Parts: sequence; structure tokens; C-alpha cells
Amino acid sequence: MDWVNAIVQGILLGGLYALFAAGLSLIFGVMRLVNIAHGDMIVAAAYLALVVVQATGLHPLASAVLVVPLMALFGYAMQRLLLNPTIGKDLLSPLLVTFGISIILQNGLLAGFTADSRRLAAGSIETASVEILPGLSLGVLPVMVFAASVLIIFILELVFYRTPLGRAFRATSDDQEIAQLMMLDRRHVFGMAMALSSAMVAIAGIFLAIRTNFDPSSGPARLLFGFEAVIIGGLGNLWGTLAGGIVLGVAQAIGAQISPGWQILAGHLVFFLVLAIRPRGLFPRMD
Repeated sequence: MDWVNAIVQGILLGGLYALFAAGLSLIFGVMRLVNIAHGDMIVAAAYLALVVVQATGLHPLASAVLVVPLMALFGYAMQRLLLNPTIGKDLLSPLLVTFGISIILQNGLLAGFTADSRRLAAGSIETASVEILPGLSLGVLPVMVFAASVLIIFILELVFYRTPLGRAFRATSDDQEIAQLMMLDRRHVFGMAMALSSAMVAIAGIFLAIRTNFDPSSGPARLLFGFEAVIIGGLGNLWGTLAGGIVLGVAQAIGAQISPGWQILAGHLVFFLVLAIRPRGLFPRMD
């Protein structure tokens, strides 16, 4: 039963990794941009939630009412002011800009909040669990995170394939010049894509802040887990991103069951194995 429990907990952990990865996958699908600052934006959202909770007394989950729109505005402004001028045929320029944003966010958070680790207290929901079978319990919070990741990816799929904004995303992704001729403002479309990604970052940051400790330097690890989930699942496939997060979470849980020191390494080994056997991921988008 210990192994079954490890696999189940790994699946639930995969939901958190899918939240880390969903915005990253969206931005890559629309702009072909790898956002190096993605992990630091998740941590920045966690700190923003901390500030909102301390200032207003809201429950950490309710802080999303303020954190999500604020992060969306930040993402839109970042895209319009910093990234749009660099996006073109040269892939290196926007990559360097996001790297610079990452460094600024890390050092800004360090200056504002010190290097001490923080955590959002969410009350009894953190430890509440439901026993499914003898020796197998599901934590309420991990189940909520997994359900949120499924719901968010479902909503993203609806937006991407059933709305005018989604058609603008697809048209701009397929051919930017043709999209411009169709009166689509590439700068605004990219800004909306980053705003949507940043809104998902906000939700991921809130759940991160509740589930574990965070500090200004913890962003790169979040980026790595999200990036691995995207690659394992398949670039451009949102449901594949969820599958990639689950594979990564289960690999880490099994590694931890073998030995605590193997937890993170097991995930990296599975990522390397998938990359070696199926470079396009397990469920690549079919063009």
C-alpha cells in the first residue's frame, strides 16, 4: 500500500507541476518564447498573495481575487513594454530580456522581503484529509490543486479553440504577417497571451505559498519543474502538459519512496529518458 500511496500522492503533486507549466506552454505555443522569468513570476505571485493576506486579512485562497488581476496586468505591461520590441526572427533577444527580468525579480524580492523563507497559513485545509482505503488518504489541499489544474487547462482549451481571442492566438502563432494583414494587432495579442499566462502564474503562486515554503531564490526550481512537465507532455499540447506534470510528480514520488535523496533526481532522470526516446514529448501536438 505504501507504493500505491506514493503513486497517488505523485499524481496529485503532478497537478501543481501542471499549474507551473500551463502558462509556460501557452506562451511557447503563441509566441515561440521560453519565458526564463516564469518561475520567478510564480514566486512573485506568492509574495504578492502574502502581502494581500497581511494587508486585508483575506484567506489565502480568497486573495486570488486581487492577485490574479494584478499579475495579469503585470504580464500585459511586461509584454508590451519589454518583450514586444524584441520579438522577431532573432530568438536570443527575448530570451535575454526574460533572463534579465528574472534577475531583477529575484533581487527585488530579496531586497523587499529578505532571504527568509515564508509560507501562507491556510488553516485546517492544509492538514485535512479523506481516507479512501486503509493506509491510503487523500489530502484536501492536494486534491484541490489537482482539480484546479484540470479546470484551468479545460478553460484554456475552451479559450484557445472556442473564442475570438483564441482564434487570434492561433492566427498570430501560425503566421504573424498574415495576422497583421487580417487587422490583428500582434502586440496586443501577445500582451493578452502573457496576461493570461500571468493569471495562471498567480494561481500557481498562491497554491505554492500554501503548500510549501518559498523564498526569493526558489523561482528557478519552479521554472525547471514546469519546463520538464511541458517537454514530457509535448510542446503545444495543454492536456499533454497535465500528463507531463503527472509523470514528473509520480517519478519524484517513487524516487522519494526508494530514498529521500532520489526524489528530485528521479524526476530529472525520467525527463532525460523521455527527451532521449521521444524528443517531441509523449503527446506532441499534431499540426
